[in-house]
Amino acid sequence: MVYIFLADGFEEIEALTVVDILRRADIEIRTVSIKDKFVTGGHGIPVLADCLIEEVKAEDADMFILPGGMPGTTNLEKNEKVQQFLEHGVDNGKWIAAICAAPMILGNKGYLKDIEAICYPGFEKYLQGAVVKDNRVNVCGKFITSKGPGTAMEFAFTIVSILKSEEAAQRLKRQMQYCE
Repeated sequence: MVYIFLADGFEEIEALTVVDILRRADIEIRTVSIKDKFVTGGHGIPVLADCLIEEVKAEDADMFILPGGMPGTTNLEKNEKVQQFLEHGVDNGKWIAAICAAPMILGNKGYLKDIEAICYPGFEKYLQGAVVKDNRVNVCGKFITSKGPGTAMEFAFTIVSILKSEEAAQRLKRQMQYCE
């Protein structure tokens, strides 16, 4: 099971692209709202979440995903339950993926110390202790980070390659006419 956390102001492309691609790959993913079932993205698109954060358990997940966007990222960071899920993930060796501004949440908690990571340009100062890279998607340890909206598909395919296989990700790329 994969949980992708949604808060008002999330970046729609980064969240919904990941959900779409993981579901195409038959990976069970749930959109988890931190507040209400209806969550409004940063560009005014309302989304009905699958469940509320109070309805899910950290131990049921293999991966936690944090989409970026503002103020979505800061709304996620301020949420105590999200912080508890991330702590559980780090303590139990679960995958954590964050894109755009969202890696700042991990950096601010010290989770990226000595870990290669990337984020949206200008947010590098929040990646405290990280080895900041400049690629589009980065995998280091149990962390997957990515740059922003334009890298959302690559980010999602990387998640598929980790949770399923590289062959599954390549097959899906061909089916979706994804060109690198």
